[in-house]
Amino acid sequence: MTASTTATGTAGGPGATTFGSVLASEWTKIRTVKSTFWTLLAGAVVVIGLSVLWALAFTASYDQMTPEDRATVAPTSPMQIAFYFGMVIFGVLGVLVITGEYTTGMIRTALTAVPRRPQYLAAKALVLAAVVLVAGEVVSFLSFFLSQLLLSSKDLDGSLGDPGVLRAVMGGGLYLMLIALMALGVGVIVRHTAGSVVVVFVVLFVLGIVGGFLPGEWGATLNKYLPSNAGGAILAPTQTGTTLAPWTGLAYFTLYTLVVLAVAVVLFESRDA
Repeated sequence: MTASTTATGTAGGPGATTFGSVLASEWTKIRTVKSTFWTLLAGAVVVIGLSVLWALAFTASYDQMTPEDRATVAPTSPMQIAFYFGMVIFGVLGVLVITGEYTTGMIRTALTAVPRRPQYLAAKALVLAAVVLVAGEVVSFLSFFLSQLLLSSKDLDGSLGDPGVLRAVMGGGLYLMLIALMALGVGVIVRHTAGSVVVVFVVLFVLGIVGGFLPGEWGATLNKYLPSNAGGAILAPTQTGTTLAPWTGLAYFTLYTLVVLAVAVVLFESRDA
């Protein structure tokens, strides 16, 4: 990730830097860097595309499905599956907004202009959160509405007025925002793009798969609290026996994110740029 701006501070020097000016600088950087657009576009294409493909596959096989299998499908099911495979891409954006600056060496220029490191990191996190939240809500609602158009051919479509559906769809944007923030924290800790992406991939994707193979009751309980399973609970209209309650799951994922960010802040202040 490369930035088109040369300094984060203002002409008045480090002492004249305000939080508002740091926010403005971070907004300029994130919207002028090409990787932001392409990463968000890739995430949108994957999530929306998979939602449509899953809805098509379901309607094509619906007549051959058992009543029990049909009963497991919710209006947000296509979106849930698509988010599971596409969420890591939004995590990549969170990684890039910080590791790109380590790669180019711009981090040293930025911290010279903004010597208060927590202020600099907070501004970057706020801008990232705002961008991903807006993009995530757009992706979430488009995924839902397009999949409903296809499910309607079997009279399986739902509406935002159905119990839990609006919360699930809106929760998609919140979930992606938290993923990006967690990935930002990982990027600060690891300070290397490839290494950070691998960590994010393992935490969000691999652990969720491994958790499904854990034996016994303890395994099933632990599986609910794994990051992607906890956070992904917000995407379901209702709680199932294998997941946490939607808001409870998102609360746990928020806690995980805050822990990662707290570690990132401590290391960011104590290490050389």
